Amino acid sequence: MTRPDAVFFDTNVLLYLFSRDDPDKQRVAESLFAEATRAGSATVSTQVLQEFYAVATRKLAEPLVHATARLAAQGFSEQNVVRLESSMLLKAMDRSVADTLSFWDAVIVEAALAGGCRTLYSEDFQHGRAFGPLRVVDPFRRD
Repeated sequence: MTRPDAVFFDTNVLLYLFSRDDPDKQRVAESLFAEATRAGSATVSTQVLQEFYAVATRKLAEPLVHATARLAAQGFSEQNVVRLESSMLLKAMDRSVADTLSFWDAVIVEAALAGGCRTLYSEDFQHGRAFGPLRVVDPFRRD
């Protein structure tokens, strides 16, 4: 069931909450996440939680220490969390071929759809691309 207000956060958007490399993107990410959290519409998946921790503790210019990354992941896990099911992974396998996506991006799309989301915030997809009722929004895009 689609929830008109539900928004899915890809890992890259959440990482900007903690990255000091781009203050403008950090402000945008903070504003979007705060608004979605207040509205109860913020959605992530178990994949996003895993990727966030792995990247935040190893690949950021200034990696987060374990306790900080874990606390952040805990906060994200208090939002709407889509748990990956085998049926979603099988759909993602088909979607990756049909829509010419990497498998991992297809899993993000399937998780967002399973969570009833209408919006997927990500800078890794084509802005405006639609997957059924789901529309990709690059929140950092400057038109």
